[in-house]
Amino acid sequence: MLLLVAGILFNNTCQAKVNPCDIKIGSHSAVTPVSKMNEEWWAQRHQEIINRVKQGNVDLLLIGDSITHGWDWDDSGQQVRREYYDGRNVVNMGFSGDRTQHVLWRLQNGEIDGINPKLAIIMIGTNNSNGTDNTAEEIADGIKAIVCELKTKLPQTKILVLAIFPRGDANQMQDGKSNAVVNPQWEKNNLASKLASKVADNKTIFYLDINKKFLNDKGVLTREIFPDLLHPKKKGYQIWAQAIESTIAKLMGEKK
Repeated sequence: MLLLVAGILFNNTCQAKVNPCDIKIGSHSAVTPVSKMNEEWWAQRHQEIINRVKQGNVDLLLIGDSITHGWDWDDSGQQVRREYYDGRNVVNMGFSGDRTQHVLWRLQNGEIDGINPKLAIIMIGTNNSNGTDNTAEEIADGIKAIVCELKTKLPQTKILVLAIFPRGDANQMQDGKSNAVVNPQWEKNNLASKLASKVADNKTIFYLDINKKFLNDKGVLTREIFPDLLHPKKKGYQIWAQAIESTIAKLMGEKK
């Protein structure tokens, strides 16, 4: 078993102070740091991020996989990122194809060394849900492990964990389910997100589920927002940015 840092979700009546570094999780692939330095583009992006953080002046981290990486793509979220985040000294740490174990490796190998950001936003786990690679419980463990790594290295940084975004065939899904078909990947991600939400203490670690913002009035994910039913297009990034803007401003201590 691994002993990892995690916060405990407080309710309105809970006054006890719980050590956010005191939860046991299993030993499995989602929490075992793995490098992809054998992939040239991945190694190059990793080094570029290290070079950027060495310059300092980092207030906001975006941590995740291709969905987060898309904030840099001109046909996806780049314009929206410039509007919402470039003035906040942002560093985009999204890597296409990454799983929780790859994020862990990057955090342990230079990407957050020597900085003190105001806020780190995490949206990770959908790639872990492929097939039988990881269970929902294991994916949640991976997210918790990332939170723990951040709190250990960046104790003053607030952390916002986002629920894993919806994905899959619009004809099969309504909030992860339909009358005829249950989409196992969306359902797995929903459960993983709910389990991971327990890491929040609503003091320095927070959890937010904005997934309904991406669905139509029938609860269906459409290609108008997610063309491949996995990655948002520009409109999806606009919805994302607008949905979390007030939370970001509050957590970063901005006066509006």
